[in-house]
Amino acid sequence: MTTQRAAIILAAGKSTRMKSSRSKVLHPIGGRPMIEWVTSLARGAGIERIVCVVGEGNADVRAAAKGLGLDIAVQEPQKGTGHAVQCAKAALDGFDGQVVVLYADTPLITGETLNRVFDAFDTHALAVLGFEADDPAAYGRLITDGADLHAIVEAKECTAEQLRISLCNSGVVAASAADLFSACDRVKNENKKGEYYLTDIVEILRGDGKGATVVHASEAEVLGVNDRRDLASAESAFQNVMREAAMISGVSLKHPDTVFFAYDTVLEPDVTVHANVVFGPGVTVKRGATVHAFSHLEGAIVGEGANVGPYARLRSGTVLAENAKVGNFVETKKAIVGKGSKINHLSYVGDAELGDDVNVGAGTITCNYDGYNKHKTTIGDGVFVGSNSSLVAPLTIGAGAFLGSGGVVTKDVPVDALALSRADQINKLGWGARFRAVQEKLKAKRS
Repeated sequence: MTTQRAAIILAAGKSTRMKSSRSKVLHPIGGRPMIEWVTSLARGAGIERIVCVVGEGNADVRAAAKGLGLDIAVQEPQKGTGHAVQCAKAALDGFDGQVVVLYADTPLITGETLNRVFDAFDTHALAVLGFEADDPAAYGRLITDGADLHAIVEAKECTAEQLRISLCNSGVVAASAADLFSACDRVKNENKKGEYYLTDIVEILRGDGKGATVVHASEAEVLGVNDRRDLASAESAFQNVMREAAMISGVSLKHPDTVFFAYDTVLEPDVTVHANVVFGPGVTVKRGATVHAFSHLEGAIVGEGANVGPYARLRSGTVLAENAKVGNFVETKKAIVGKGSKINHLSYVGDAELGDDVNVGAGTITCNYDGYNKHKTTIGDGVFVGSNSSLVAPLTIGAGAFLGSGGVVTKDVPVDALALSRADQINKLGWGARFRAVQEKLKAKRS
């Protein structure tokens, strides 16, 4: 029989160091709010019961947690991590499985690591996630003897000898619900901060004859975010992981440090990405496609062998079919671009569907908005759109049609037709010379 699992996500902090109108845990890493990262981590480990501990004042966190389907517990006032876990006790009333305590501002822990924490229950009653710190500084120290954890000592409570220890506490702990809440009920606040430390449960459970152990993680994985500098560090750590994973999977990143990923970016093998490319959420780039420099993609699917950029922007709803091309200074939005079709230069194509082998000339725009509503442009296979065309939607252009350059097309164009919608050119002979003569006389009078 599989043991049930629950998680308590601590998110009651006041976020003062972020200096933001938005609570800290709602700030994104890789385009995803930190609280969503931690929720996804828990669910990926098979955890169905998740309690989020919030403060009375951070209504935005409460709303986000409810939106994620989490149960809510309120910690007010905030009297330490041990007190926060106690506040979640009622929400898990009757639960007798395993409980892990996570932090909404520690977003980069992997599912593999969390499963190792749960696996540690095979030999110990309590598992603590620890890491070797380059600079232990203010981290709590893990006092160990081999695989056994004897105590967690907060930095302010450490002796000089203990401060030399580099194995530090991430804050993540896991135990049975019975052991966790029994120990938390006995935590005291007899320390320099007058708070109830969750870390004290190690010695309490050892006093009950129950052992504790440490599960090791990398420092980058357990990085907690307290201010904007930490946020930038976490973003950097995430990006490094994504770049490494992409290249290992068969993706060519020409200048890796300049490519930025979202949490759900998918790049298939043999994709090539040039310098200064940003992937927002919801992007898939299929095998053999190339994304050239200074392009920005979000909510888009790029088909096999397709080309994007340089200096292209693909917005949500863009789908490029096989061997399609969106080139220099082109923006697309909610646009389906068929096989082999090209939008090479200086164009905007939005709310549109292009068939196969369409050629869109430079400076073309789909006029999709009338000030109140969006309208669709449909372009059939093999259409040639002349440069500097304005396509006023709703509009349908039949397969094989040609649109003369410089036109404002307001009516549907039949299959294989030639549409000419610009005014006839008139040449007024000698006008330029006469104009210059008048302007020179006026200029002379002014001087």
